[in-house]
Amino acid sequence: MIFSCLLIGAIAVTSAQSLSRDQLVFLTSQWEGERFEDGRPKVADDILQRMESVTIEEAWGVLRNEGYHNQFEGGWELLHDDVPVVGRALTVQYMPNRPDVSDQIKKKGKAEGEIGSPNSWPIDRLIEGDVYVADGFGKIVDGTLIGDNLGNSIYAKSKRGVIFNASSRDMEGLSEIEGFNAYVRGWHPSFLQEVMLLSINSPIRIGAASVLPGDIVLAKKEGVIFVPAHLAEKVVVTSEVVRLRDLFGITKLKEGKYTPGQIDSKWSDEIEKDFSQWLKDHMDELPVPKAQIEELLKKRTW
Repeated sequence: MIFSCLLIGAIAVTSAQSLSRDQLVFLTSQWEGERFEDGRPKVADDILQRMESVTIEEAWGVLRNEGYHNQFEGGWELLHDDVPVVGRALTVQYMPNRPDVSDQIKKKGKAEGEIGSPNSWPIDRLIEGDVYVADGFGKIVDGTLIGDNLGNSIYAKSKRGVIFNASSRDMEGLSEIEGFNAYVRGWHPSFLQEVMLLSINSPIRIGAASVLPGDIVLAKKEGVIFVPAHLAEKVVVTSEVVRLRDLFGITKLKEGKYTPGQIDSKWSDEIEKDFSQWLKDHMDELPVPKAQIEELLKKRTW
């Protein structure tokens, strides 16, 4: 009931189909850090940068352990399979067109200063670090949310890509935008038709995943995982620890210092102490920021 009231209130009183700041704060209440003016959690740029090295499996494992079982979606068609997309979600909900509702939304948007067609309104809100995440109800033909013109605008503003439960057009033109990537359900030369924008920065569903504004998008070959903002740092730190322990284990196995049985089971105190010393000795060479290794060592008791 509370959630329904939030959505009704958003459509009735907030700017261009967006949830109010208070409503966003309510829905993302476990986030205790800085927020954008619109209320979205502002996960630090440093976390975004470090998230790029996290694997889908590592993020999935942390989220499952925290009780979040519905954050991954696969089955995408990618513009590039070697360009990850990492950033803060700006969410958009599209629905099949219904003229009475669509006309009201357009009228309200025009009165509030929105420019152009509604599918360009979310793009006007993008800032650097945002990922445009849209539920276009899986529509392919006449469901192309962007072409190369809008794609260039998106990348100019966000320096990121898009995640669309819908299609896109102009694959060739979009592929020429260096650094841009698109995760879509298909490619089609048609134009967007019989689709209406319902909300911006509201909770949406992307396949099997629930997505809130400000979630951290981690999109790689395997698919897309949406990390709740309050768990982003934990995902990153856990991934870095796993990375360091794996590298230590492989190094010591190659040296013949430990057996596979010793490395693949719970480490003894002796191995843990060796790991700590190895971190100190190789701090400047490891694939994790030095500051994070120093922080890890502070928390260790051996």
